[in-house]
Amino acid sequence: MKLNKYASTLSLLAGLAAAPALAETTELTMYYPISVGGPLTQVVDGMVDEFEAANPDVNVTAIYAGNYDDTRVKALAAINAGEAVQTSVMFSIDMLELQSRGVIRPFNDFVKTEEDQQWLDSFYPALMENGQLDGQTYGIPFQRSTIVMFYNKDAFREAGLDPEKAPTTWAEMADVASKLVKKNGSGETERWGLMVPSTGYPYWMFGAFAKQQGETLMNQAGTEVNFNSPKMVEALQYWRDLGDKYQVMPTGTIEWGTLRQEFLEQNTAMMWHTTGNLTAVMQQASFDVGVAQLPGNVEPGSPTGGGNFYLMNSGSEAEQEAAFRLVKFMTAPERSAQWSIATGYVGISEAAYATADLQDYAKQVPQALVARDQLSVATAELATYDAGRVRRVLDDAIQSTLTGQASAEEALNTAQSQAERLLRRANRG
Repeated sequence: MKLNKYASTLSLLAGLAAAPALAETTELTMYYPISVGGPLTQVVDGMVDEFEAANPDVNVTAIYAGNYDDTRVKALAAINAGEAVQTSVMFSIDMLELQSRGVIRPFNDFVKTEEDQQWLDSFYPALMENGQLDGQTYGIPFQRSTIVMFYNKDAFREAGLDPEKAPTTWAEMADVASKLVKKNGSGETERWGLMVPSTGYPYWMFGAFAKQQGETLMNQAGTEVNFNSPKMVEALQYWRDLGDKYQVMPTGTIEWGTLRQEFLEQNTAMMWHTTGNLTAVMQQASFDVGVAQLPGNVEPGSPTGGGNFYLMNSGSEAEQEAAFRLVKFMTAPERSAQWSIATGYVGISEAAYATADLQDYAKQVPQALVARDQLSVATAELATYDAGRVRRVLDDAIQSTLTGQASAEEALNTAQSQAERLLRRANRG
């Protein structure tokens, strides 16, 4: 019996050796950034684990790479070094540069079924403005945002203001902010009325002021900019006046990276910031938090912001097909709802807000709907060719104005001429 059992085991092993090899696993590498608070790498890892469980033929290495700029640099450096990087979340505004360099592929290349097409058409139009070019879709929304106004309802009550009525115009915002400024017995400011960050992404905040003037920072093709029109100069002057003239926020620059904590520590009663910080603010605040759409002047509005998924022109066709499946999975309504709840980022489709999870969450945290509702008056974020340098000259102009080194008109005239020179060179290339 023992010999027969041994013989049958050998026979089984021989059969296995002769059998066809199991299907090979497709290896994917995905880079992604995080620019807001919270243990969000765990959320991304959880989504990737779910994808791998549903797609056992695919193994995903998800690499958290820092902020948006770090992620772009690291992903492209890996590709240049000959490593396969099939997909990455990068700035939505990187699309023109990435496409012109030939490092991304349109998602349209992989749309094979009606279900694929329905997915491609499912996202909010405002979120697609920075992801499409010449009828092709290069960027799929993932961690997308608008700028919203966070405010301390308790401070409103203390100042005799209606906590359910945030300011809706520039004039109202300056007036309300002045009533929220709190000084100690020595006349020193204990609490500012408002803070608008001017490091990190100053051009993004200026895009909001521009939209509120009824202006856009660039043309749709990303080949021309509009930095120094009279309304733009007026917008930057108003921003500076909030500190110098109205004295409702600190003069000079205000740090993007520490502003959320300034608000939580009640050093400011209102702040402009990404909705991507909503969940962290709601969880950590010791006071009643209000969230409102940004005020208007000529009209209300905010630029969209944040990151899109891209399909990199890297790896085999089979790997890119698998990357397409990964992006579809990560941007499905259930995952979009999960990501929105975990962060505060906008749900990227109507279907995300129709999920039971996000509907239940919105009943508990109605502040979560503000950024979605603001999409109806949102505009594209500043996106041009040679985007990094163009953004930098505008950032420099904003900061030189806020710090008193130049007038709004001088600074924006300089930025306009520098940007035009950069774009002429880029367009020749």
